[in-house]
Amino acid sequence: MDSRNILIDLAYDGTDFHGWQVQRQERTVQGELERALADLHGSRITVHAAGRTDSGVHADQQRVNFRSPMASIPAERFREALNSRLPLDMRVLRSREVPQRFHARYDAVLRIYEYQLLVSPVQIPRYRNHCHRINRNPDIALLNRIVARLLGEHDFSSLGMPPKDGGHCVRRVESAVFFPRPPFLVFRVAANAFLWKMVRTIVGTVLALESGDPACAEAEFVDILQARDRSRAQRAAPGRGLFLYKVLYHESFALD
Repeated sequence: MDSRNILIDLAYDGTDFHGWQVQRQERTVQGELERALADLHGSRITVHAAGRTDSGVHADQQRVNFRSPMASIPAERFREALNSRLPLDMRVLRSREVPQRFHARYDAVLRIYEYQLLVSPVQIPRYRNHCHRINRNPDIALLNRIVARLLGEHDFSSLGMPPKDGGHCVRRVESAVFFPRPPFLVFRVAANAFLWKMVRTIVGTVLALESGDPACAEAEFVDILQARDRSRAQRAAPGRGLFLYKVLYHESFALD
């Protein structure tokens, strides 16, 4: 039997991981997943993810595909087979067979991230690894007027790091909004793709502008975006507040 193309939905707590991508001396999500697959198959299996999350960043729905030569396991049973081999801070939520041409990264049409802010004078211990605390109540309406300027196609050089392969920094943002989800204030942003640290830099920059002169905040943000100069933006917010929320594909794949 030819190898099957298997897609899994993977959730993980990124607290104790040094990001997604395999690193020789560090614990990573890809490393743990490929270790579990090797144990199951008796040989190395390479995986392909929709996005490469950074150190400390979490995922509610990372999507990963791999080729499996095993005919003995129904596609939907890879969930149980892998979960019995994975550490407790990773779980496969769903597994199924997809068309041979499918690739989790290259076929993704929309990636959605959420960033959680906790508005509190002190950090609440149970949330310490899953949010960024701020000690004031921001103006949500102003925040949303600022991030509305992200919509559309732009060069995001000011708000992220250029690709290491020398690729361009143009991305298309479909939606961006702050909304309350007690006890958090959540920033949700959807785009075809993101630069390294782009979401976290947006959060850090927008919060800084909101705390300044509200009459100038929107114009200043546009100036930063158009400058194409990373030094114009603020420091990235901490990775612990960021979640890869969902990844979407063209409806022809019928994945959902």
